[in-house]
Amino acid sequence: MNNAAPLPAQPRNPLHGVTLEMIVTALAAHYGWAGLAHRVTVRCFSSQPSVSSSLKFLRKTPWAREKVESLYLFMLRERARQG
Repeated sequence: MNNAAPLPAQPRNPLHGVTLEMIVTALAAHYGWAGLAHRVTVRCFSSQPSVSSSLKFLRKTPWAREKVESLYLFMLRERARQG
């Protein structure tokens, strides 16, 4: 029996339902690995970058994950402005 209350919907949270892998993949596709390394200066983006190595690092490093999530939100706003 599962008596846990269902989680409330988060219609205004753009990160709700988006995995870290989806974020890294979208950023790498939009900016490229070099552009991503320029915007978030961590070695996992500049030295032999891959999605899996980036995920390992970002899951262990909260400050870097915050920067990546912030850049993702910026990218979404930028896309929305462009049409």
